[in-house]
Amino acid sequence: MIEIAPSILNADYGHLADQVRATFEAGISRLHVDVMDGRFVPNITWGPDLVASLRPLADEFGARLETHLMIVEPDAWLEPFSAAGAAIITVHVEAAPHLYRSLQRIRELGCEAGAALNPATPLAAIEEVLGDLDLALVMTVEPGFGGQELIPATLDKVRRLRALLEARGLAERVAIEVDGGIHAGTIKSAQDAGATIAVAGTAVYNGRAPVATNLGVLRAACSVG
Repeated sequence: MIEIAPSILNADYGHLADQVRATFEAGISRLHVDVMDGRFVPNITWGPDLVASLRPLADEFGARLETHLMIVEPDAWLEPFSAAGAAIITVHVEAAPHLYRSLQRIRELGCEAGAALNPATPLAAIEEVLGDLDLALVMTVEPGFGGQELIPATLDKVRRLRALLEARGLAERVAIEVDGGIHAGTIKSAQDAGATIAVAGTAVYNGRAPVATNLGVLRAACSVG
């Protein structure tokens, strides 16, 4: 079954620790932290201090924090986020002109290395570094804001990425993550396309139902059929 990585972008910041604890108590082992700088994307979120504050909770439950750097000049922030407790660091190929070097540095810091592609960015942008990845993130919406609807054409990119990884014998080693518009009506399609991790924000933290209930709905949806 596809792994769910809740994104705290849509959490209630006034009760963030409680919501994160509820997430881990519901069996989640990977938490997605969207880092935005107001330059690469039209929104601003947080920095390494937030990751450091969540690290004790993650450690308590044996969970991992993944940081998705939607920022310009990501290389300048690899060490701070690693030191703060990120287990996985993902950079955008559009913001990393020396992608191979960035990925190598992430691994030198003891983290898993990921590369993200915006909807209009072709797979060719990561084809030369597939063997250096632990995670390939396909944005299924334009980055910057939660609550958007999944762009259907991006699922074809996921299928082509899966085929490419299989052809190179990397399908078991490189995770495919989808981010954007994931909810009960889309998670199964993402899974069927070949995604192994699904980032979900508003579907998990929506204020209408407890976190555990929302996660149960997602899990049930992707196990149907």
